[in-house]
Amino acid sequence: MAIAVPSIVANITTPLLGLVDMAIVGHMGSPVYMAAIALGGTMFSMIYWVFAFLRMGTSGMTAQAVGAGDIAERDASLYRAMSVALIIGVSLIALQVPVCRVMLHFFGGDATASALAARYFDILIYGAPATMGLYVLNGWMIGVQNSRLAMWTSLIINVVNIAASLMLVYAARMGIAGVATGSLIAQWTGFAAGCMMIRRYRPRIGELRRLFEAGRLKRFFSVNVDIFLRTLCLVAVTVWFTRAGAGQGDIVLAVNALLMQLFILFSYMMDGFAFAGEALAGKLTGAGDVRTKHAVVRRLFVIGGGVSIVFTVVYALFGREILGALSTEASVVAMAQEYLWWGVSVPLAGMTAFIWDGVFIGETRTRQMLLSMAVAMVVFFTVYLTLYPSLGNHALWLAFILYLAVRGAVQTVFYLRRN
Repeated sequence: MAIAVPSIVANITTPLLGLVDMAIVGHMGSPVYMAAIALGGTMFSMIYWVFAFLRMGTSGMTAQAVGAGDIAERDASLYRAMSVALIIGVSLIALQVPVCRVMLHFFGGDATASALAARYFDILIYGAPATMGLYVLNGWMIGVQNSRLAMWTSLIINVVNIAASLMLVYAARMGIAGVATGSLIAQWTGFAAGCMMIRRYRPRIGELRRLFEAGRLKRFFSVNVDIFLRTLCLVAVTVWFTRAGAGQGDIVLAVNALLMQLFILFSYMMDGFAFAGEALAGKLTGAGDVRTKHAVVRRLFVIGGGVSIVFTVVYALFGREILGALSTEASVVAMAQEYLWWGVSVPLAGMTAFIWDGVFIGETRTRQMLLSMAVAMVVFFTVYLTLYPSLGNHALWLAFILYLAVRGAVQTVFYLRRN
């Protein structure tokens, strides 16, 4: 719980970055500003999501080094990942023009909103090295069993973002450039704060030969390539889910987006326990303590199962009220109730996958994570394409629920076979 609760707090506060930007531009007098922020925010989400392996890979390898008592490798995992993160960040800045054009072409949209989104992108892209670096720092903090530092870093970013954006938009009257600059300042402030916080562990670069040793680099890239490919599978399912909803009209698209908030709310909670799984499973794997690791896994499933039951009951009893609180559009809320039971089934269907993801990242069993995601993705597309002609949007939700359940089921088989 000491690892999970701060992670949950950090998860809940992370979306505030986008919400603050949206709230500020929502009072700028034109809906085109909101459209531009929504477009620009989505562009960055898609780009950065692909590089989330920097956090997950760093977490597992660091935790194993901590468990093995190998301080030199613990520190090397930080600097090795940070080197890659900064290279990626600088490369994104160098490629900002073609990347921005491709993304805007992909999303389309109004010409005015696209122009403002491009302006937003051109400023905030200079935070790419900080964002990549924060992925590494957060992963390393979880790996050394201290998610409180990641929580404080997240809180600092949000406070600075609110203060800087408000000042630049309303006092300096910089418009959407002020929103982007405020977020940019917050990202770099958060990165600097994270670097200061980890100084308590006195991480040392050590010998460059160890840092870039061929065998260790091979393991680093092997683990992270698996996570990268897994993320692409996840993105494919997510993008198709949105695309399939959009193909059924604006009302269905809005209904699916509304119901998906039930999954997102649940994921904020379960990700905290997944992070605890990363830290503890990784540490115990490094220490070679299999018996205690099994005990930790059992406890994670007991706690995760309890949380899932609570969410299921709350969604079943108060789902309509929750949907009504999230949207005032009567037609959307009314149609969403037709699909509400799919949302109610999300916690129990998805709990196992969340817990196993954390455990497998800690054990760096990333190849099996990739395989389980690939199988689940195939099930998702097979079910959807087969049943959509007869079930419509219900086929999409059935495919999504089975996708979550299959991920967890396949990982369960992998874990039991190995242990």
